[in-house]
Amino acid sequence: MSEGGRHLDVQRRALRDQVHDRILADLLDGTVQPGERLSIDTLARELAVSPTPVREALVQLERTGLVTREALKGYRVAPPLDREQLAELFEARLMLEERAATLAAPRASELLPALRAAHEVHEAASHDVVHAHAVGEVPLEVTQRYFEADGAFHAVILEHAGNRYVHEMHASLGALTHRLRQAALRGPSDVIEAIAEHRAILDAFASQPDAAGDRMRDHIANVRDRSLSGR
Repeated sequence: MSEGGRHLDVQRRALRDQVHDRILADLLDGTVQPGERLSIDTLARELAVSPTPVREALVQLERTGLVTREALKGYRVAPPLDREQLAELFEARLMLEERAATLAAPRASELLPALRAAHEVHEAASHDVVHAHAVGEVPLEVTQRYFEADGAFHAVILEHAGNRYVHEMHASLGALTHRLRQAALRGPSDVIEAIAEHRAILDAFASQPDAAGDRMRDHIANVRDRSLSGR
C-alpha cells in the first residue's frame, strides 16, 4: 500500500473510532433509550460524517451487545440485561476479579498508593450520590462520576495483577461491565455497602494481602445478590 493509501486508512479508522466513542457515550449515559431505533442516516447527519463510519461503529457496538440489528429494520438500542445475562456477567466478573486480586497481592505495597487514591475519589463520589438521593434528584453527571470512580478502583487491581490476559479478558467485557454497574446502583444503601466492601479490599491489601482475593469475591458476590434481588 502506498503512503497516501496508509494515511487515508488511518484517517478512516480514526474517524470510525470517534463516531464509535460518541455513540457509546450516548448509549451509556441514557441519551438514547433501550429499544430506540438508531438510524444510520440520522446519526451521520447529527455527527456531520458520512454513513460509512456510523455503520462501522454500529457493527462494533453490536458485538458488545449494546445494540441489536434486525433484518430490514436496522439497529436499535439493546433492551436492559435480563436476570440470566446479569447472573452470567457477574459470574465472569467474579472469576476474573477474584483471581486478579489474588495475583496482585504480592504487589500490594506497589499498588496501595494508587488504590488509596482511587478509593478516596470513589468515596467522595458516593457522598454526592447519597446527597442527591436525599434531596430527591440525582443528576446524570453525579452517577457517571460514581461509576467512573468505581471502575477506576477495580482497574488499579487489574493493572497490578501482572497478567495481561486477565486484564484483556476483563477489558473485553467493556461496556457490559458499565451496564452491570448501572443495574447494581439501585439506591443509597447500595452505594454505602459498595464503599464499605471496597474499604475491606483496601484494608486487606494493606494488612493481609493474601485475603484480598477473598474480599474481592465477597464484594462481587454481594453486588450480584443486591442487583438480582427482586428481579
